[in-house]
Amino acid sequence: MLNAFTTQPLGPLLEDIWSLLDDEERDLLNRHVRPLVCKKTVSIFSEGDTPENLYFLYSGKIKILKEGVIGRFHISRIVKPGEFFGMRAYFAEELCISTAIAVEDSRIIVVPAEIIEQLLARNTALGRYFLRALARELGNAEKRTITLTQKHVRGRLAETLLLLCDSFGYENDGATLNVYLSREELATLSNMTVSNAIRTLSAFVSDRIVALDGKRIRIIDMERLRKAARLG
Repeated sequence: MLNAFTTQPLGPLLEDIWSLLDDEERDLLNRHVRPLVCKKTVSIFSEGDTPENLYFLYSGKIKILKEGVIGRFHISRIVKPGEFFGMRAYFAEELCISTAIAVEDSRIIVVPAEIIEQLLARNTALGRYFLRALARELGNAEKRTITLTQKHVRGRLAETLLLLCDSFGYENDGATLNVYLSREELATLSNMTVSNAIRTLSAFVSDRIVALDGKRIRIIDMERLRKAARLG
């Protein structure tokens, strides 16, 4: 049960899949999920781990990263609330090839893989749900590959900022991104060096495309940001 995690029932937390389950399946899920509260920088799973759970992000933000050459890490994805993560390795029957770390204090619902197996064995609608989720994740990864390998640094960073806009939205002012990443995180998410990320971000400030306040990024001219992403 989730008493220590939230007073809300499980249904509203897992709304997308809750409607696909019958009463017996809901009871099974409710009895076996567990809450996980992660402080900022805490690792949820690491590269090389055996996948034993699927994870649903209730609140906070999680970055998925993989170690590259000479110890550099590449952030492949930022998980937002309402999304599952940790699925690929489990369904592929492989060890984890990436690491999941909390970008900020986060609350997670942990679903044991054996329970997912039981549900999938009897519920084809749930199977289609996870197939669609994995297909969307693959499609996004393919689009990001094109962006990160064929665009110049200006286009890459612009594309990353648009991705953050779409994924996390804005603060109450309607312009400041509702996610706060370090320059290093922005760089790895954009497949560039930190120095290039800093220079490109400074150029966007000089061009009055964005404004900066520490890690807070405010979008001033969305049309020019989209143009920079499009032209690459």
